Amino acid sequence: MTENAWTRWPSREALGRAGTSRPRRLLAWVIRALVLGLLLWGAFSQKHVGIWGALAAAAGVLLAGLVSWAFFRSTYEHRLVPSMALMGVLLGIAVVAQATGFRGPALLIWCGCGVSALERLPLGAALPMTSVALASYSAFNNDVWLTTAATVAGMALAGYVLRLDAEARGSAQRLLAQERAARAAEAESAALAERARIAREIHDVLAHSLSAQLVHLEAARLLIERGAGREQILERVVAARGMARDGLAETRQALSALRGELSPLEEFLTELVSAAEGADVTVTGERRPLSAEASQAVRRVAQEALTNVRKHAHGAKVHLRLDYGEHEVTLDVRDSGGRPGELTGAGAGYGLLGMRERAELLGGSLDAGPDEEGFVVTLKVPV
Repeated sequence: MTENAWTRWPSREALGRAGTSRPRRLLAWVIRALVLGLLLWGAFSQKHVGIWGALAAAAGVLLAGLVSWAFFRSTYEHRLVPSMALMGVLLGIAVVAQATGFRGPALLIWCGCGVSALERLPLGAALPMTSVALASYSAFNNDVWLTTAATVAGMALAGYVLRLDAEARGSAQRLLAQERAARAAEAESAALAERARIAREIHDVLAHSLSAQLVHLEAARLLIERGAGREQILERVVAARGMARDGLAETRQALSALRGELSPLEEFLTELVSAAEGADVTVTGERRPLSAEASQAVRRVAQEALTNVRKHAHGAKVHLRLDYGEHEVTLDVRDSGGRPGELTGAGAGYGLLGMRERAELLGGSLDAGPDEEGFVVTLKVPV
């Protein structure tokens, strides 16, 4: 059956105590203690019963308290039949109390049942139970009819207001839980993004450094196979060692970048081309600060492009141009073309692919391909 306003339970957040302020919880306990005290006073204040009758009445009060607790638990678990049965037991206890002369406790139980039913049951079940409870109160109350009617109306209104207040508190608790879940998901997403960034940085550093070392070590292997002289082989080994040293330096630089301690981009490119033969750099446009991710992308593409020149265009002249545009920064790496090196086929060829993926993550692009003279790599990243 489709749930509607008549069959819908108040949420568990509304029926529970979560979100209730400490003063309000204290007030609720004071009211419960006051009601219990009134019931016990009504049980022991009747002079027409003896001590055993008073004790029996006190036992009835404790039974009513136990049934009330069970009713609250049952409604919290949204169990309709047990809740209705427990409410019926409370109404029966009130009838027995009225029949044995304990009129005050009976009236108090009827009023409590009327309010609690409206507050905690689905409206379709609450209205009949409230009607029975308040009708019983009206039938046995000796006040004038106007006072009784006002009391009944006040009890019904109080129960419905408590219901609305509980539902509003329950909605606030659900929204708070959703907000906390969203924040937790956002924090997890940020942590995953940071891990991906760190992994990308370390991957790029290792890929560049190891690829450059592979060039020289492969050359040394070929020289050994051809019986080259010791000096030629040593030159390649020393170069590989230099690449390993540079790789460690780049790793430290990557870690500094992750901490936000990057050196100026122009300074980095100048140092990069100074270590490469036949390379120069030009910077144009109005210089502006870049994000750490964009700056790292420019650095890695420049390194990868120079490594590819050493591998595939031996002896080529290389020109790097860094242009600060209005909305993006462009890095253009061109070589003049050279004779294919002996290590043209070395490496897996994933360097530029990784750079392209990095550029796309930043909303930019990377194009690589031959031109009239040699090979061109162009990176564009938004400012």
